[in-house]
Amino acid sequence: MQADAATLRFRQPTAEDGYALNQLVAASPPLDTNSVYCNLLQCTHFAATSVAVEEDGRLVGFISAHRPPEKSDTVFVWQVVVDGSQRGRGLAKRMLKEIVKRPACAGVSFLETTITPDNEASWALFRSFARDLDTELNHSIWFEKDAHFGGQHDSEALLRIGPFSVPQ
Repeated sequence: MQADAATLRFRQPTAEDGYALNQLVAASPPLDTNSVYCNLLQCTHFAATSVAVEEDGRLVGFISAHRPPEKSDTVFVWQVVVDGSQRGRGLAKRMLKEIVKRPACAGVSFLETTITPDNEASWALFRSFARDLDTELNHSIWFEKDAHFGGQHDSEALLRIGPFSVPQ
């Protein structure tokens, strides 16, 4: 079931979204929270490759993403968050599709992200996204629990989806 498109507004984030993003992530465990300042940078420095979704003026979805300087053909998804009221309605995948169609993603043919091995919802989202684009999804452990997180966080697998082509 998809969220009602008539009530949702997809847009580029602004600095005014930083605090609301911080609160949305805090209300969405097990997501890693960042400082409000970090969220402000996501909403400004990465605005062209990120998406904010609001319903009745309230932030209900957000994806922060950026194009790594050394990979001009890639958009990297940092974090996906969907308000509990919108979960299970296809909003996360709609936000991904919105990002890859943006002018800031012209020339992008790969999407990357990291996911912990036990995050079944994220695995399902990105597998479905790859299927919709009729492309491959490859993965390998990128950041290891002990080597990179001091044993305090689960390992993160790097997913690489592509190549794909999306009309701009």
